[in-house]
Amino acid sequence: MIDLLVIGGGVNGTGIAADAAGRGLSVVLCERGDLGGATSSASTKLIHGGLRYLETYQFRLVRESLAEREVLLHAAPHIVWPLRFRLPHHKALRPQWMIWSGLFLYDHLSKRVSLPASHGLKFEHTDPLKPEFEAGFEYSDCWVDDARLVVLNAMQARNHGASIMPRTVCEHIEASVDSVSKQMVWTARLRGINSGQEQTVKARCVVNATGPWVGKLGRQLQPQTPPADVRLVKGSHIIVPRVYEGEEAYLLQNPDGRVVFVIPYEKQYSLIGTTEEDYTGDPSAATISPAEITYLLSVTSSYFKKVPDASQIVHHFSGVRPLIDDGDENASKVSRDYTLELSRSPAPLLTVFGGKITTYRRLAESAMDQLRAVFPDMARAWTLDARLPGGDFESQQTLLIDLAAEFPWLDTDLLEAWIKRYGTLIRVMLGDAKTLDDLGVCFGADLYESEVRYLMCQEWAQTAEDIMWRRTKSGLRLNAEQRASLTRFCESEQTLNVQE
Repeated sequence: MIDLLVIGGGVNGTGIAADAAGRGLSVVLCERGDLGGATSSASTKLIHGGLRYLETYQFRLVRESLAEREVLLHAAPHIVWPLRFRLPHHKALRPQWMIWSGLFLYDHLSKRVSLPASHGLKFEHTDPLKPEFEAGFEYSDCWVDDARLVVLNAMQARNHGASIMPRTVCEHIEASVDSVSKQMVWTARLRGINSGQEQTVKARCVVNATGPWVGKLGRQLQPQTPPADVRLVKGSHIIVPRVYEGEEAYLLQNPDGRVVFVIPYEKQYSLIGTTEEDYTGDPSAATISPAEITYLLSVTSSYFKKVPDASQIVHHFSGVRPLIDDGDENASKVSRDYTLELSRSPAPLLTVFGGKITTYRRLAESAMDQLRAVFPDMARAWTLDARLPGGDFESQQTLLIDLAAEFPWLDTDLLEAWIKRYGTLIRVMLGDAKTLDDLGVCFGADLYESEVRYLMCQEWAQTAEDIMWRRTKSGLRLNAEQRASLTRFCESEQTLNVQE
């Protein structure tokens, strides 16, 4: 018998698993795909307060999000770092006084420790914007590697004793009276998708953290319809060659009320997104439409002098967000806040609705507050000051200096890239390597065999897709032959693991 079965391996599921395990609860997490394989790896890659949410008076959500920026900057300095945003003033849209008012609130709704304040800008002819954009604003938020945030939370959970089971489907679950405790508990039959092996898990409580599948699982867990209406909203992004030089991101206003971000990405690319439209299909099948591509390029071209066309898109991705349906016709205005529903019938069940990646830790903490009714003896909250695995250092620059001295045979650019993935866990990944040859085969794009083995042994990666697009972003730079070579290697490693 375990305390908690978490179903869903996105950022909310892994965050709850880590928090619960750190409080002394026995935890099993199962995920039918890869960790962070759906919505949690398809975000705009931002830890942000949500400047536009001020217009819909979501002050509590913005305040909480702004506070979490500081928490996550401290917890994960390898995958979260400051980013300055430029907001060109569009004379036909919001007046300057309104934007100034919003930025003043943004700077002061929560205590700002690490990030500089907002200020006004005058654009020059050397800037990448069209000449009609003469003035604007600059403010602070943060960048995050969203897929790695999920994996690090799963590692945190494992470090505290949780069992993490990706590519494991919950085939059947039902509540019944436990013969020992005489209480209603959940009995779940789990099956490994690759191995076919089945196991039965008994849990005192279940957490439904399945994101866009929350309603589907909810109807299996309870005979009645889940207590909240879920609205599925698809967001798509494109990745193109750099639109401009410089490390600032841009927030672009549009007459339809939405905003589009243009963000420096993996040094030589720009990430452009997101779209927001209602979605009714299978969330796992969501993909960008031609209309979305046209929309993103059109908004970008209305601001920038130089814009790639559709033929230059090197990658695109789409995710489906499960939001609480508040009846607003405009999908972009539906609240990104979260709701937690605790039911005691037929057995304890916590259902997670909505949420945004920035507030996953607070969501997990709120979930544990509710679960104290089920587990009154669990330990106190602990994640506020905790470091995520690999995050036990003060700055990327100081860590680079230390690692360059420790591994003088490694190229600085490679060390910088690894710091932004692993932080101090670079030492674990390198093991006993003393030269570049010790890292084994290079598949291309500085992706070495030793790193792939580390990801498969320590971070639950199983396929080339897991490695190329979630654990790393090497898929942007590997050609077809290199991808095929990586695929063959991963398949051979998986075969060996199954045989063992």
